[in-house]
Amino acid sequence: MSISLLSILILAAMFLIATVLPVNMGALALGGAFVLGVLVMGLSPSEVFAGFPGSLFLTIVGVTYLFAIARNNGTIDKLVQGAVRLMGERTALIPWIMFGITATITAVGALSPAAVAIIAPIALSFAGRYKINPLLMGMMVVHGAQGGGFSPIAVYGVTVNTIVAEAGLDVSPTLVFLSSLVFNVLICVVLFIVFGGSKLRGGHVEEFATAVSEARLKVSAGAKAATDVAYKGTGSGMYGPRDPAGDGTESVKNTPFTFAQISTVLGLIALAVVALGFKMDIGFVSITIAVILALISPNAQKGAINKISWSTVLLLCGMLTFVGVLEEAGTIEYVSNGVAGIGIPLLAALLICYIGAIVSAFASSTAILAALIPLAVPFLASGQIGAAGVICALAVASTIVDASPFSTNGALVLANAPEGVDKDRFYRQILIYSGIIIVVVPMVAWAAMVLPGWM
Repeated sequence: MSISLLSILILAAMFLIATVLPVNMGALALGGAFVLGVLVMGLSPSEVFAGFPGSLFLTIVGVTYLFAIARNNGTIDKLVQGAVRLMGERTALIPWIMFGITATITAVGALSPAAVAIIAPIALSFAGRYKINPLLMGMMVVHGAQGGGFSPIAVYGVTVNTIVAEAGLDVSPTLVFLSSLVFNVLICVVLFIVFGGSKLRGGHVEEFATAVSEARLKVSAGAKAATDVAYKGTGSGMYGPRDPAGDGTESVKNTPFTFAQISTVLGLIALAVVALGFKMDIGFVSITIAVILALISPNAQKGAINKISWSTVLLLCGMLTFVGVLEEAGTIEYVSNGVAGIGIPLLAALLICYIGAIVSAFASSTAILAALIPLAVPFLASGQIGAAGVICALAVASTIVDASPFSTNGALVLANAPEGVDKDRFYRQILIYSGIIIVVVPMVAWAAMVLPGWM
């Protein structure tokens, strides 16, 4: 058996194991890199470590550390309520407010599941209170998270842009971001129409803002017994505003911004301006701002280091280290030649999009992007088909399926189903919806982004 074929089998086994068992795929990838690189190929450990993405490691650590501090000191809660009050007066706008807030949270650096974990309980609670279709509300939150996920300072965006830049492909980070955002907005427009969003009447945003406060307080009271802070988002590992009164009754509704919160908002703005406007390294900028905020408010940043998404750090760094070994083994070229050998570039691009969508519905979208883009790079670099269109279509197809109940985002929506909703029926609705997405979106993304470049 050739090394290239063996490496593909190891990669497939990693995805299978990570899907069936609760094992971090990054850890599997590092083990696979050792077995394949050192034991099979005879590489030295330093040659294997050459594929470790140091810059990406610093970026994810810095951005998630900064976001953890923003959650700890209550800035995110204040921004959520502020956005609610600025967006209008009718209930019909609430699903779109949820989309916009979640997209903003991921766009400034939060992981998609963290954003969904923060917003989904509030959004679905409101859906139950005002008889809004829970599938509509839940999917608006999920697609909001995906819509903002490819901003140049978000984890998805940094991952894709780093791989593409290292491969020497000319793909605009802004184009990748806008492609995902527009696709998710269009899907939400369809959802809004199909599930009667335009018919929503009554109930003002002010009432929703009050509901937000009440929902946060309920969560705060329940979390206080376990921690020194008032809120812990479901599955997100991000903490919320402190409760100095000690009874879980403090509301951020009518309190002014504190100095720490103002500093955090300015820090997030500075991150966007310095990293994007002056093209400075996002990792160094974000970690520097996070450290400054930690010095300003040491108590608010307490425990923030532990809230860094270490599982995602391990996942990405492990996968990209393994990809480096695949390059040494010639697997990237082997697969690329196989794709090119299909003889029809458009069909090859469509196949890549469907592979990304199907596998991502059951496994980590981040891992899929980290694995598939490098495999497609040599094929794209050959010039047979436009690289920008394929990368954008693959990015959309591989992440938009996170609505699946087998993914973290879909599972969070299901777990927060409103009272009175049949969870089995709700599960089937999400499953059917995600199945439609898997079948339709890769084809539509391919037709919209890849086909025009070919014609």
